[in-house]
Amino acid sequence: MNLKFTKLQGNGNDFVLIDEYEGTVVPDDKKAAFARKYCHRRFGIGGDGVIFLSKSGRAPLRMRIFNEDGSEAEMCGNGIRCFAKYALDQRYIVPGHTRVETMAGVLELATSVSEGKTHVKVCMGKPLFDRVKIPAQGRGEFINVPLHGYEVSAVNTGVPHAVIFVDSLEDPYLMDVAPQIRFDKIFPKGANVNFVQREAGGLRVRTYERGVEGETLSCGTGSVAAAAVARHLGMIRDSTIVKTAGGELLVSFENDIAYMEGDAETVFTGELEFEPER
Repeated sequence: MNLKFTKLQGNGNDFVLIDEYEGTVVPDDKKAAFARKYCHRRFGIGGDGVIFLSKSGRAPLRMRIFNEDGSEAEMCGNGIRCFAKYALDQRYIVPGHTRVETMAGVLELATSVSEGKTHVKVCMGKPLFDRVKIPAQGRGEFINVPLHGYEVSAVNTGVPHAVIFVDSLEDPYLMDVAPQIRFDKIFPKGANVNFVQREAGGLRVRTYERGVEGETLSCGTGSVAAAAVARHLGMIRDSTIVKTAGGELLVSFENDIAYMEGDAETVFTGELEFEPER
């Protein structure tokens, strides 16, 4: 059968979106394989992940996201903005406030459209610093822990993140050490790894993403994690610009609740021949 898809991006983090609003298109037991196949940038559509949109019993819509290695992620900050962009275009939601069910819980979004651009503010919840909730081995908070030659802090902002402040993001060794931290046994479910450089006006971040197993142009939950740790350590106040290779995000905090704001764009739409294996 011919399967329609939409390619979207948020800060250069790109996704293939499959619309299952009217019913399942890709069987649940085939979704992981579908992501592995079609995220391939040579033999597929290409993307950092596949987003599946469906109805929800807990909110107006449900988002599931599978990384390009086939693993299912709890949430994705840039991905949920792309999800909201598509939902607006299809009139599943209207500009304003809505809620979306994810594996990380039901998240509240505020959407707006101005001069052809879709802007989304996502309530990311309260960053979790306790090791049990990250998860990470041990007790208490995971702050400035010596690991693979760096002082590493960790927080859960929907998914587990390690945050390392460095003097320069140009250090060519960063993406060599990132997998060592990502797969360290201290993180039972692994962790995304964010290298952060402080600069005038905000933070600059490079992220090695779990599931992609490489550096991406941007990571929404990683940007929030970087800001959350910086705030926790007294480096910033309640609002900051986070710059990534793919663009900028505004991260703010109200009563310890994190909010992420940014745009999302449709790249192209298309159809592919799809025959689920029986």
